[in-house]
Amino acid sequence: MILKDIWLDVKAVQARDPAARTALEVLLLYQGVHALIWHRFAHWFYQHRMFFIARLISQISRFLTLIEIHPGAQMGHGILIDHGSGVVIGETAVVGDNCTIYQGVTLGGVGLNKGKRHPTLGNNVTVGCGAKILGAFEVGDNCSIAANAVLLKPLEDNVTAAGIPARPVKKDGMKIPRNRVVHSEEIEQLNERIACLEQEIRRLQKERREKSEKKG
Repeated sequence: MILKDIWLDVKAVQARDPAARTALEVLLLYQGVHALIWHRFAHWFYQHRMFFIARLISQISRFLTLIEIHPGAQMGHGILIDHGSGVVIGETAVVGDNCTIYQGVTLGGVGLNKGKRHPTLGNNVTVGCGAKILGAFEVGDNCSIAANAVLLKPLEDNVTAAGIPARPVKKDGMKIPRNRVVHSEEIEQLNERIACLEQEIRRLQKERREKSEKKG
């Protein structure tokens, strides 16, 4: 299974990196592939609760490749880590199939609580160089995160996000007007306010009924 995953990673680089010539070149010379190879062995030890060995392998990989993937992270098939220096992928992160991750990307957590605290990327997600995705939320299939973006909220499928904090700028290849994004946020805030008001009305109605019953 591990060997199959490694081969799929090699073929992904060949298919998506114009500079890649042969599978042998990719296998021997691409640090992103090397990081994934080390990780897949480290993850096996992690799954079998041999945490020290798993972490030792990941630290060796970090030293050799400048790419840090925690052994607990779940990595799909056909992943391309292009260039890769400075990439950090946290313990509870999940990366789907056929994702592309450029240098300087962080899939990080927020807070110190245990449990799920890192993002989940769907399939065919592209994360531009220097982008940060922080928190325990999902990024849908076929999404693109622009270079240097800081994403703090979930994304639906087929969305392109950019900015700090990152906001959707395209959906299904069509540009999202700025006023439409703001309008969506305002509607969400209004819905929350309406829910609070409805709860308060129900409380007042209940108090009124209780007072009427006591008088009766």
